[in-house]
Amino acid sequence: MYPSDYRYTKEHEWVHVQGATATVGITSYAQHELGDVVFVELPKVGAKVEAGKSFGTVESVKAVSDIYAPVSGEVTEINSALADAPERINEDPHGQAWLIKVKLANPAEVSKLMDAAAYEAYVAEKEKDHSA
Repeated sequence: MYPSDYRYTKEHEWVHVQGATATVGITSYAQHELGDVVFVELPKVGAKVEAGKSFGTVESVKAVSDIYAPVSGEVTEINSALADAPERINEDPHGQAWLIKVKLANPAEVSKLMDAAAYEAYVAEKEKDHSA
């Protein structure tokens, strides 16, 4: 369910690194918990993001949630298609609904994030806690 070549955070963001560029999005678990996404607020190209700090918000019919940067760097691109179609996050969170692309400031940060197997185990624990 979670792409094996991505890395994941405990706040339910994913990052996919290709060379010096990291593509960032929210996970399927996050979009499921949020419900129907109605608005996404993203930073401007050129903005600096810092690992662990909020860089935008996702608004759903249930709540507004911060989005946290899994890595530090400079925003090189935003997914402008989400302005007109935020529901894509519910439809394809690990693909077409990426949020931002970042030029990595510190590539070593990526190795501190969970791999797909660790994230799946983390999500399973969360779901177990919810049903308890």
